[in-house]
Amino acid sequence: MTSASLSPAQLRALAFRTFGARTDLQAALNTLGFVQADPIRAPARAQDLTLMQRVRGYRAGDLERRYAALDAEEDIIPNYGFVPRRVQALLHPREAPPARIEREHPEILAEVRALLHETGELHPRDATRLIGRGRVGNAWGGQSSATTRALDALHYRGEARVTRREKGVRLYGPAPHLAALRAAPLPVAERLRGAVQLLAGLYGPLPEASLGYLISLSRFGFPHLHGPLRAAFRQALNEELGSARVDGVRYVWPAGWALEAPTPRGVRIVGPFDPLVWDRRRFTHLHGWTYRFEAYTPPEKRTLGYYALPVFQAERAVGWANLSVQDGELKADLGFLPGVRRTAALDRALNAELDRYRAFLGLEA
Repeated sequence: MTSASLSPAQLRALAFRTFGARTDLQAALNTLGFVQADPIRAPARAQDLTLMQRVRGYRAGDLERRYAALDAEEDIIPNYGFVPRRVQALLHPREAPPARIEREHPEILAEVRALLHETGELHPRDATRLIGRGRVGNAWGGQSSATTRALDALHYRGEARVTRREKGVRLYGPAPHLAALRAAPLPVAERLRGAVQLLAGLYGPLPEASLGYLISLSRFGFPHLHGPLRAAFRQALNEELGSARVDGVRYVWPAGWALEAPTPRGVRIVGPFDPLVWDRRRFTHLHGWTYRFEAYTPPEKRTLGYYALPVFQAERAVGWANLSVQDGELKADLGFLPGVRRTAALDRALNAELDRYRAFLGLEA
């Protein structure tokens, strides 16, 4: 591990590393390697909020509309999201214990698998209609059709892929590229090292403990290789990652990074799962206040709002915004930290960012 000397201000600037100049959608996916997904729209889904900050002219829903033409797959690493196929090759073949659907309806997986190959593309609704089965409980205590759960299991195992979405619903098809990986996978050491480097690069610089947490979450992406993944993480800490201790916190990042980063300009309003703010430990340390995602917090206990988006001026998080569309107009409920002055320069930059959100949401005058 190589050591360096960095200040909190340098770390804040380096955290903007994934922004850079806005590029096209495929290039942004390639650079990020992973874009976390979330179904809540407030004012748009998490994947769209992440990409609008990095893609020229991006509009809400572009990823879903253009997905079939992109080098992109839906999969899970530490969380569920979108990856280019070179990243998905790190995750498969994936060996997982039998899912609940396999235990409770052992015959249904084969039927859904056969139907998937027969049709070439399958909507969960059509699978239910063509096969028809009982229902099984999902992880949230509700009910999902057994055929939908079977499709999810096949997707997780790499026997199916998401071909596209229809009104937000995943459609599935065969995954020959993953069948090829099952026949000739990448070496395990290469897969695990690639995963550690991906997470360190996407979320770095970040506290060593936070990278360890991401590695723990990645047990869902590497269910049968989680022990070796942790070993690869420890090896990277010793041999492959740069580090610095700042205010008593050890930060890590991929070795070879240029550590001089320009201070960002203007105002950015970013999503709650953006790599810039994903690690709440880093956020609290570098910005001096606690940002919470409160969508699942009872309304009476919220302090920031249902889907508060952090507001950055230059490299500092200075407040939050709850954005919504009402009667075709963008409404912004803004909150700022004590001591933040609403100068004319801040207001101009904030209005420019809100105008970008209007364009992103298709609300231009």
